[in-house]
Amino acid sequence: MAVGLLLLGGLAPVAAQELPVPSFWDPQYRAERPDTGAIRLIRFVTEDDYPPFNFALPDGSLTGFNVELARAVCEELKIACTIQPRRWDTLIPAITENRADAAIASLAMNAANRAQLDFTAPYYRTPARFVSRRNGPDAAPALLSPETLAGWAVAVEARTAHEAFLRAFFPQADIRAFASRTEAQEALKSGDVKLIFGDGVSLSLWLNGTDAANCCVFAGGPYTESRFFGDGVGIAVRKGNGDLRRALDWGLRRVYERGLYAELYLKFFPIGFF
Repeated sequence: MAVGLLLLGGLAPVAAQELPVPSFWDPQYRAERPDTGAIRLIRFVTEDDYPPFNFALPDGSLTGFNVELARAVCEELKIACTIQPRRWDTLIPAITENRADAAIASLAMNAANRAQLDFTAPYYRTPARFVSRRNGPDAAPALLSPETLAGWAVAVEARTAHEAFLRAFFPQADIRAFASRTEAQEALKSGDVKLIFGDGVSLSLWLNGTDAANCCVFAGGPYTESRFFGDGVGIAVRKGNGDLRRALDWGLRRVYERGLYAELYLKFFPIGFF
C-alpha cells in the first residue's frame, strides 16, 4: 500500500542549518508583479495568543511567524500595513464587514471559511508526522511503511484525523488511541509505545521544549494528504478582492524566493515540522 508524501513545491534545503524548509510555490513559475497602485494601505488582523504563530510580547507588541511574514510581504510590496490583534471569533467578521483587509492568523482554508472569504495560495500546511525514541532498540526503522511498522505500538490522539489516517494506511500497526496528545507523548517518552503519530507543528514544539527531555526525534517524512489534514493556511481577504489577493500572493512568493521565508521558519520552528 503506497502512502504519499504530498508537498506542493517540495522541500527547499537550507545548507547552513541542514534543515529542510517547506516550499509551497512552483519554482518554475515566474509571476509578474501585479498592479498595486490602488492599494494604499493593508489592514491586517490576527490573534495574539497562538505562539509561535502570533502572540504578544510583554510590551504588548505583536510577533510570531504569521506576524513577521505579513511584515515581510508588506516590505516586498512597498505598501504600508497595520497589524491589529483581535479575538479569534471576530477575525472573519472584521474582514467581511470591511473593518480590516486581510487576516493572517492560521485560518484554515476549509469549506466553511472559503464560503465567507477568499484566500491566497497556502503559505504553510500542517503535516502529520511520526516521532520515535531518539536511539536504542526503540528507534524507528529507516523506512516507515505499512509493512515495516506491522506490530509496532503507535500512539495517537483518539478521534482525530491522525487516528483515521493510521487505521486507513497502517492497519497492521498496533494502534493505541489516547484521550489526549499529552498522554500519547508521555507514552512515547516512557517507552510504553515505540512511535507517536500526530500534528507536526505541535510535535515540533514538544520536541523543542523541556517536556520532551530530548527523548525523541521526528521519523520519516511529512504526510499532507488534504482529505485528512486539510488544504493548508493562506492569508484571507474579502470575497472578490482579487487585486489584494494577487498582490499578497506575489509578495509571499517573493519573500520565499529571497530566503526570508526560510529565515522566519527556522527562527520560530528550530525543530522544523517538515
